[in-house]
Amino acid sequence: MGLFERYLSLWVALCIAGGVLLGNLAPEVFNTLAELQYAQVNLVVAVLIWLMIYPMMIQVDFGAIKNIGQKPKGIILTLVVNWLIKPFSMALLGWLFFTVIFSDWVDAQSASEYIAGMILLGVAPCTAMVFVWSQLTKGDPNYTLVQVSLNDIIMVFAFAPLTALLLGISDIQVPWQTLLLSVLLYVVIPLVAGIVTRKWLDSEDNHQRLNGFVSALKPWSILGLLATVLLLFALQATTILAQPSVILMIAIPLLLQTYGIFAISYFAAKKWRLPHNIAAPACMIGTSNFFELAVAVAISLFGLHSGAALATVVGVLVEVPVMLSLVWFANRTRHWFSS
Repeated sequence: MGLFERYLSLWVALCIAGGVLLGNLAPEVFNTLAELQYAQVNLVVAVLIWLMIYPMMIQVDFGAIKNIGQKPKGIILTLVVNWLIKPFSMALLGWLFFTVIFSDWVDAQSASEYIAGMILLGVAPCTAMVFVWSQLTKGDPNYTLVQVSLNDIIMVFAFAPLTALLLGISDIQVPWQTLLLSVLLYVVIPLVAGIVTRKWLDSEDNHQRLNGFVSALKPWSILGLLATVLLLFALQATTILAQPSVILMIAIPLLLQTYGIFAISYFAAKKWRLPHNIAAPACMIGTSNFFELAVAVAISLFGLHSGAALATVVGVLVEVPVMLSLVWFANRTRHWFSS
């Protein structure tokens, strides 16, 4: 794990603090940036999100999917958790905490937006960081690649309908045009660009040019993530200083969701007698989120100033330390599984 991945929570926390400070010192600058939008898509954030997503999509090898039938159990576990359990449990926890448990401390409009942000996190399965979690748990890299590639294909077709369904159930108005545009901008186009780039760079199938290009893009990807976090918290600065407890209230159900999904996945993997090098990455994929996509869609649907955007960014802050704790647990319990 590189310096950025190891200390991601620290960098994000620093950007949060910097964003809140700058948002109070120069609010007019960030309000001007917020107005640079087209069809409810903020152009500045769109560029930053692309910087994050494009390098990830280049690493996805759809040719690996031809091996899907060799070890189907890990694939089945990942797909069931990602698409049949996790989105619905996230929506349920959001509803429970923000309409029941925290209802006396959060107004109805803000509660609705926080729930929406949580739903967007729950519907977006991890694409990039899962390769880090797989490596740290000594997972099968080729099998992890197959799982991620298959999830990306499903996401193209399932993300918008499932998001709309859960938002509708939660009585949140669904702007279909903006939702579909977000999927096109942040999933389909980067995915196609990644496939074309990978094919061009990896024509000799030795990964040398490909790996060099991805490494060169990595600093820009880091910059995109950190700049997005800083911008979001700068725009939320007034609200955050007035209500610091909001961050904690959002973090609590996200923590319960993450640990709960991992427990379900890990228990199922053990009962199904999966080898550890497949079980651990499968559980990590089901537990972690594609927070870059969630942030982008939250901004497109609800705006830079929204509670939904804030909730997705809190997801970034929560995820990395939690996932590292789960990596530690998976490695300590390796003897529970076959090799």
